[in-house]
Order: sequence, then C-alpha cells, then structure tokens
Amino acid sequence: MQDDRFEALETKLLYQEDTIQKLDDALIDQQKQILELQLQIKNLFVQIKSIESQVPETDGDDRPPHY
Repeated sequence: MQDDRFEALETKLLYQEDTIQKLDDALIDQQKQILELQLQIKNLFVQIKSIESQVPETDGDDRPPHY
C-alpha cells in the first residue's frame, strides 16, 4: 500500500518538474520576445525622430488659401 502511494507521489513529482520546466522555457521565450520588441520600438522611435527632423515646420495654418 505504501509503495503504491510512494510511486504515485514520485509520478506526480515528475509531472510537476516537467511542467515547471516547460513553463520556465515559455517564460524565457517570452522574455526574449519582449526584449526584441523593445529594441524594435526603440529603433522605430529613432527613425521617427530622424524623419521628424527632416520635415520642415509649418506656421500652423495648414488650410488651403481658398478658406
């Protein structure tokens, strides 16, 4: 009887360890994706700033002359 209980506990432990490892791997993958997305956002921000600096500023009156 005790051997069956011990074996059941060992089996549960193995499944838990496997689940924890899979969750850890998924977390690592997500962190890599987050870091990559942050880098892409930073690069886009730099590109936008570069484009903005090339666009001439207007006096704020963008209406066509017939208005």
